[in-house]
Amino acid sequence: MQYRINQKDGKSLSILGYGCLRYTKRGTAIDQEKAEREMAYAIEHGVNYFDTAYTYGGSEVCLGKFLAKGYREKVNIATKLPHYYINKLEDMERYFKEQLERLQTDRIEYYLMHMLNDIAAWERLVGLGIKEWIEEKKASGQIENIGFSFHGGTVQFKRILDAYDWDFTQIQFNYLDEHSQAGLEGLNYAGQKGIPVIIMEPLRGGRLVQALPEGAKKIFDKAQPNRSYAEWGLRWIWNHPQVNVILSGMNDIAQVEENVRIAEDAGAEAFTEKELAVIQSVKEEINKHMKVPCTGCGYCMPCPKGVDIPTCFAAYNTRYTDSWYSGMKAYFMCTTLKTNPSNASNCIGCGKCEKHCPQGIHVREELKQVRKHMENPIYKMARFIAARIGKY
Repeated sequence: MQYRINQKDGKSLSILGYGCLRYTKRGTAIDQEKAEREMAYAIEHGVNYFDTAYTYGGSEVCLGKFLAKGYREKVNIATKLPHYYINKLEDMERYFKEQLERLQTDRIEYYLMHMLNDIAAWERLVGLGIKEWIEEKKASGQIENIGFSFHGGTVQFKRILDAYDWDFTQIQFNYLDEHSQAGLEGLNYAGQKGIPVIIMEPLRGGRLVQALPEGAKKIFDKAQPNRSYAEWGLRWIWNHPQVNVILSGMNDIAQVEENVRIAEDAGAEAFTEKELAVIQSVKEEINKHMKVPCTGCGYCMPCPKGVDIPTCFAAYNTRYTDSWYSGMKAYFMCTTLKTNPSNASNCIGCGKCEKHCPQGIHVREELKQVRKHMENPIYKMARFIAARIGKY
């Protein structure tokens, strides 16, 4: 196993982290015995970063039971505060205490604000006293590092990074999201600030393995060196020196074994020009299904009505380059689940964006298509439910 140094405290983190969202289920419950075999193999081969969250049904309890069997001192626990449930300072304490009990521990090495997707959400927490709460927890040793996980556009990501002295951050990043989500620009920005970066969705939940177009598969199959689709994707991310840890939601011993093997020699800035060309060709094959030729440059921003134009287009494209579900999920998470929603229906057709688009995209017309195809009855029902949950 290789390790990269946490720039903030000098400690070593395994470049492969264990994502605890996708444990195998037996009926409706996690298969504890199977999960423990897989986690034990990972730890025995050097994995020392385990990521879970309050809202990952049963995950914290499963991890806590396992670590209590003699593994706790060998790993760093990362878990997340569901800030969207927080209405007062006491709520933070209540959720945190419950998480410590679930995990059977007295401290969390890496604690995140879960899905902190816009600056307004952070400012709301600041108003509730979260800065003081974090300081108290860090002073007591109950929290070692504070960070946030993020789904959204580059502009909001950079604003949140600048709003507080974060110890680390977690973003979605893979070869297909190079210019969407926080993107390469966000990754570089965090690197420049010396903030460790944890990567989630490195293979888009396995879809960059299981749902590749046939043309993309043929490119990988002919490429040298001979690698699995997963290995190509993971090595591309580790090629970026700003990346500290890649989280993989492993739920099969074969996956754990393969990922551990890859992590033994995957290096930063190790890709040759030929290998980078392979990835570029695969991206071009996937992107043939794109609806809007948006590069995510952000020149169209800011929108006077708050529409996150690049993020709207990225989710819309994802619906056709990946799957209906992944596109709708990205759209809902990245534009709608925000303190100030930034979805396409906010557009009033002023046209200011089109004056600055280097691609010559008819932004207003394309946003109408986004609204038509993404803000469908299922979306509206989900938005209604989210609003109702938010009240309570």
